[in-house]
Amino acid sequence: MNKRKPQQDFDLLQSSEAPTCDTHLVHLDNVRSTQGEILPTDKAQQMAEIFGVLADPNRLRLLSALANQELCVCDLAALTKMSESAVCHQLRLLKAMRLVSYRREGRNVYYNLADSHVINLYRSLVENLE
Repeated sequence: MNKRKPQQDFDLLQSSEAPTCDTHLVHLDNVRSTQGEILPTDKAQQMAEIFGVLADPNRLRLLSALANQELCVCDLAALTKMSESAVCHQLRLLKAMRLVSYRREGRNVYYNLADSHVINLYRSLVENLE
């Protein structure tokens, strides 16, 4: 495996322009074979909204706590050292994107990750960072 790839990627991010082809030649076979696979604009917009919600460190910390077990708002606030009000605000955004769900038990409300897709996405990202 090429050990220099991460450095090359970093260098590319630092440069002012991305490298381009020296000649303008569209490979029609490649375009045609990929055309059916590209995301439709509406689905790409939905995904961008979800990734936008995930682009907040506090929300990611809440998801990391919920990846292990369901927790109530009080527990989440204690774990993340956030106010309960702030936790509720973040959970409301996560719930609107259907990333978390909740259940009520008496006077307590317990939150959990909405489904295995959210857990798999979270764990894949964590593994990729390690």
